[in-house]
Amino acid sequence: MSGLTELERARLRWRARRGLLENDLIITRYLDAYETQLTDEDVSALTQLFDLGDNDLLDLLLARTEPEGAIDTPRLREIIGKMREL
Repeated sequence: MSGLTELERARLRWRARRGLLENDLIITRYLDAYETQLTDEDVSALTQLFDLGDNDLLDLLLARTEPEGAIDTPRLREIIGKMREL
């Protein structure tokens, strides 16, 4: 576990803010459920997701598309799967 500090948690939540409300809701539910358990690897993976455009991210979270290329990693697939379940 990374033992995120309060500042790191705040930064992660700020970085997670999206232009589409749907993305915000899904990501916020995920962070509410798993934030205290996140590892450094998880934070790095989330950062990759947050670099996606809003529509591409929403398509992934709603299972309209599947991870491809650089985001097709076991860790990201696990995180996306948890987000889809919430």
